[in-house]
Amino acid sequence: MDALAIAKQKAHDGVRLSFEEALLLYENASLLDLAQWARQAKERHSKKNVYYNINRHINLSNTCTANCPLCAFSVEAGDKNGYLMSLDDIATAVKNAQKNAPGLTEIHIVSSLYPNINFSYYLDVIKLVKNLLPTVHIQAFTPVEIVYFAQISHKSIKAVLEELKAAGLSSLPGGGAEILDDKIRKIICPDKASTAEWVEVVTTAHKLNIPTNASILYGHIETLPQRLRHLFTLRDIQDKTNGFNAFVSFPFHPLHTQLAAEYIIKPTTAWENLKFIAIARLVLDNIDHIKAFWIMLSEEIAQLALAFGADDLDGTVGKEKIIHAAGADSGSLMSTSRLAKIITQAGYLPVERNSLYQPLSNKESINE
Repeated sequence: MDALAIAKQKAHDGVRLSFEEALLLYENASLLDLAQWARQAKERHSKKNVYYNINRHINLSNTCTANCPLCAFSVEAGDKNGYLMSLDDIATAVKNAQKNAPGLTEIHIVSSLYPNINFSYYLDVIKLVKNLLPTVHIQAFTPVEIVYFAQISHKSIKAVLEELKAAGLSSLPGGGAEILDDKIRKIICPDKASTAEWVEVVTTAHKLNIPTNASILYGHIETLPQRLRHLFTLRDIQDKTNGFNAFVSFPFHPLHTQLAAEYIIKPTTAWENLKFIAIARLVLDNIDHIKAFWIMLSEEIAQLALAFGADDLDGTVGKEKIIHAAGADSGSLMSTSRLAKIITQAGYLPVERNSLYQPLSNKESINE
């Protein structure tokens, strides 16, 4: 058999792919074949289950020192549109989430690289949320933010993570990974964490028993090999640590970004997004869960992604600002009944989960 035929057979059989084989499939295999193989891979991991949770997002600030060309959300210090949530603001947001989201299991917090603030603020945020919602999982601060906290506190990454965990942090989101290639990062996000620093944070977190997600932001100026190499970097980390809960792919939304003003960047198509999810499911054979983040993809494409290897729609969310600032036109709130309907219509079983993918209702899960 030639190399492409071997790659196709390995994808069909669930045998680990090499980088060269993944690239061959990406460039040459049909979309429907990739979907079939990815569905088979998904069912090896989670059978007919598709997961969601009841969560709420809190964006602490939009004032950022990084000023990344890829970002439409952040503003510079002194901008009239800048904000930083006070502890009282956060308490109000958390209480509203508790009131308006019965069954809430996760608070998701991300911020910016805010200038002239002490690390103690972020510790106080976690302590506050933990005090108000002691049983709720706190998923907070991307690896890029953790690197920044280490810089402003003059502490090691390990020490920062230990203090946050002691305050009540449960896990890290996987954001800020963008493309784990420093040639690309020097263009799209030159003043925030390097590839090595991002990797150091997640591997250190995993050693401290702090699980994380993994992510990618694709569809801007990266090449296809760079996009795929990112996946293999994540797979290598997972081989060593087994600390990634899930992988989520973020297609780049160019609207209102400096990057789109400097380069000709068209939004990714549904075809490309679905193809990438399928390839990710095939490559990341050691990460159990692949998210189709409905806010980023749209409700319709996220539902279709369930036929391309995804097994998680994320959650109810409630209020999200960063992606919408870049032009996402999805809503910000999804009911659990709507999530369950989307999953059922696609032929799968809806399973409400906690942040560690433990089912919260035995009657909905076929794995019990």
